[in-house]
Amino acid sequence: MPPINETPHQVPFRDAVTVWLRVALLSFGGPAGQIAVMHRILVEEKKWIGEQRFLHALNYCMMLPGPEAQQLATYIGWLMHRTKGGLVAGSLFVLPGFLAILVLSYLYAALGSVGLVEGLFFGLKAAVFAVVLNAVVRVGQRALRNRIMLGLSTAAFVAIFFFEVPFPLIILSAAVIGYWGGRRGLSAFQVGGGHGDGALGLSDSESMLGEGLPDHARPDRSWSLRISAIFLLLWLTPVVLLLFTLGGENVFSQIAIFFSKMAVVTFGGAYAVLGYVAQETVQNYGWLAPGEMLDGLGMAETTPGPLIQVVQFVGFMGAYREATGIDPMLAATLAAVLTTWVTFVPCFLWIFLGAPYVERLRDNRALSAALTAITAAVVGVILNLAIWFGIHVIFAEVEVRHAIGARLLLPDFATLDLLSLLLAAGAMAAIFYFNVGVLKVLGSCALLGVLASLVFF
Repeated sequence: MPPINETPHQVPFRDAVTVWLRVALLSFGGPAGQIAVMHRILVEEKKWIGEQRFLHALNYCMMLPGPEAQQLATYIGWLMHRTKGGLVAGSLFVLPGFLAILVLSYLYAALGSVGLVEGLFFGLKAAVFAVVLNAVVRVGQRALRNRIMLGLSTAAFVAIFFFEVPFPLIILSAAVIGYWGGRRGLSAFQVGGGHGDGALGLSDSESMLGEGLPDHARPDRSWSLRISAIFLLLWLTPVVLLLFTLGGENVFSQIAIFFSKMAVVTFGGAYAVLGYVAQETVQNYGWLAPGEMLDGLGMAETTPGPLIQVVQFVGFMGAYREATGIDPMLAATLAAVLTTWVTFVPCFLWIFLGAPYVERLRDNRALSAALTAITAAVVGVILNLAIWFGIHVIFAEVEVRHAIGARLLLPDFATLDLLSLLLAAGAMAAIFYFNVGVLKVLGSCALLGVLASLVFF
């Protein structure tokens, strides 16, 4: 157990707000890029927190539902400046992306049928397919280091792609298997769950925070109960009010309930859960077409903040099309705020409730093994998402067949979009062979899509 720390050197709160805003504005490129930005600024440049503590906090956030990078910011903000620090760090991490996607959503709803706008998102779709494939490889290289992990990943892919096993059940099963393996001391489950090696870099003792526990980081049952009650009320009160005033069939009630459920099951990062979100919102609710889900992911990829912020666009379009008795743009704006609220308020709950206890559980092998197994399963889930996206990007029509209890997606080769195929192939070559950055690939494909719209659309 780490020692209780005497009061560490404090960063002035105003200076911390400036740094967190800088982190937020630079947080492009998905969770790996966002975590790298935080590490560079907070560990290497500012020396606020040591390498081991940074990775310990990250490992906890990776085990939680929700966007790990936003929760990591909240965790470190809490360590530095208590509750207000966590609120500011976590909120600022979301705010720039929320505003950017809201503006893009307005343009999409108002001008989506304009050729240039269609071309822009046509190009982004092809690039997003390559980016998701890159995520499969990147996470797989870190997670699939032995046959057990490869087997977990394969089982997760087969379960979700062919048998449509619910995503939360896959994650829960992987966590149970990993925890069991960790308790048994099996070496296959001890391959590490973080994004780097904590053996090198700034030591905790050399950091501004120090290696001990700040006074406010000690577990306090009364504080935990109070903070849990506050955030549960903030999260669920709008959901209950909408359900009782508008009924369960109203689009606002459906958005509140669905994304509240999603906030509890979004383990493994945005790419992993987007397959679940796409399946529900496209196939069951009918709020979006498959191609529009890709458009939203393209928005999230090219704006700062968590990739899961794409759900804001989903809620926006759902209310824009489904809400009655209210101006469509106003309804869409309210839905975007509602979706963001029920998605991210629970993130603060998980951090403020669990962080004081997790600070005392550093180097717990069973928890680390559970995280390792979850990460392996997530590789299979992301592969499912990549294939789903790829089929819908390259082919206009997709047939779904069921046999012996399994589902199979069969593209209609007569509807092959050759231009999409060429753009996707070029994006994959740029990322995998020439190591071009994601933002450059997205921008180039968007530009090529616009140019293609002048000729073909």
